[in-house]
Amino acid sequence: MALEQIIKNYDRPFRVEDLAEISNMSVSSLHRHFKDVTAISPIQFQKQLRLQEARRLLLSESTDASNIAFQVGCESPSQFSREYSRIFGFPPIEDIKRLRAIKG
Repeated sequence: MALEQIIKNYDRPFRVEDLAEISNMSVSSLHRHFKDVTAISPIQFQKQLRLQEARRLLLSESTDASNIAFQVGCESPSQFSREYSRIFGFPPIEDIKRLRAIKG
């Protein structure tokens, strides 16, 4: 239930307490079960979803990284760029140029 909720609303903030409530679990049980299924926390899962969607949008749309960051629910373009670099190994603009060059 919590997993579906995050996937469906990846671009919106959530409270772990609310996820626990809709899943009929305590917060600690939710964290434990969520990590058993995904190997990461609910917040980390949401970040990864946001970054994957941002990467997809950057490849398919001609808009800048700041607009995409806000579109996927990130509040800070600089934080988005740092997290993007940490996950994909390059800042958004470099990564997209690289991927487009590979695609040819």
